[in-house]
Amino acid sequence: MDRSEIIVKSPGRINLIGEHIDYNQGWVLPAAIDKHMFLTFRKNGSKNHCSIISDDFGETLSLNLEQLEKSDKGWHNYLIGVLFEIHERSAGLEGFECHIRSEIPVGSGVSSSAALECGFAFGLNSLFGLKLSNLELVQIGQSAEHRYVGTKCGIMDQFASVQGKAGHLIHLDCLTLDFEYIPMDLGDHCILLLNTNVAHDLATGAYNERRQECETSLDLLARTYGIEKSFREVRPHMLETVGTHLGIKAYKRCTYVIAEIARVSEAVKALKENDLKKLGELLYKTHEGLSILYEVSCPELDFLVRLAKSEPLILGARMMGGGFGGCTLNLIHKKAVPAFVERAKVAYESEFGNSLSHFQTVPGDGTALSQTS
Repeated sequence: MDRSEIIVKSPGRINLIGEHIDYNQGWVLPAAIDKHMFLTFRKNGSKNHCSIISDDFGETLSLNLEQLEKSDKGWHNYLIGVLFEIHERSAGLEGFECHIRSEIPVGSGVSSSAALECGFAFGLNSLFGLKLSNLELVQIGQSAEHRYVGTKCGIMDQFASVQGKAGHLIHLDCLTLDFEYIPMDLGDHCILLLNTNVAHDLATGAYNERRQECETSLDLLARTYGIEKSFREVRPHMLETVGTHLGIKAYKRCTYVIAEIARVSEAVKALKENDLKKLGELLYKTHEGLSILYEVSCPELDFLVRLAKSEPLILGARMMGGGFGGCTLNLIHKKAVPAFVERAKVAYESEFGNSLSHFQTVPGDGTALSQTS
């Protein structure tokens, strides 16, 4: 391939279980998916001028590499943040053009943001031979979101987008970044995502509030019991003892985190033993925790999970992603998909006056160069 022009395909991700656990330094179980963002890069011969066209936003972002500043437009800052982060690690960037097209539904909870950050960083790394490692690309994406977008996300989304492997989930330790690929063989079942089409902006504060509540609570627990500052070290009886000092909200957040960390291990065991019934039960328990204890669900997501429970051929369902909108993830028998989707669309529109979209997905490979867009 002519290295003066390259095409990158960068996937979204699902997380089977372990929601809101990555920034709490537990274990998660994500996968890259077979829905991608395509980014075409070419050098333009200048030292500093950059032009980035987004089909989805119908806009062109023009930048000078020597005069990078935050923008008042959210999608700009994902890219500006990546450029800042690369600049801190390498002096090799020059002028370029980039064209972006996406088949990842924005705001659906499958992390189009990580696909954008990681695809953009990967493309510039390849175009200019910057010799950044995959882990550095992951960290660049996360740091861009922290420092320039304002969402204090964990590392899971970017890690899955870069390190994905077709047919596999990633059992990721978010403290050490050690990971294991777990085959996802669902037999006659599949993963169905139902998109509420409820927009969610995690940078508005609720997501960051959850993170702060957990950090403050963990600090108290660590000081009280002289343990390492990690939810891995917290036992339920410890939480009960300091519960009155935490307050109701913080107590609920911690209760969810401790239980969800345990559920991830149970889910890995269920997958390895091909116990899909157990896996489904864990998904329902996760949703209950996210809705009641972590309080990041919404009426639309709760409605769809209740609907899933009424379908015998769905083994489990839960909200997925940061919350407040986006998708539910459903572990459903393949033969039940058409009828259930139709029933869900009718019921959802009747209840909320809003349309419901859907798609099936499977684990795919991580960010890579592509021959075609």
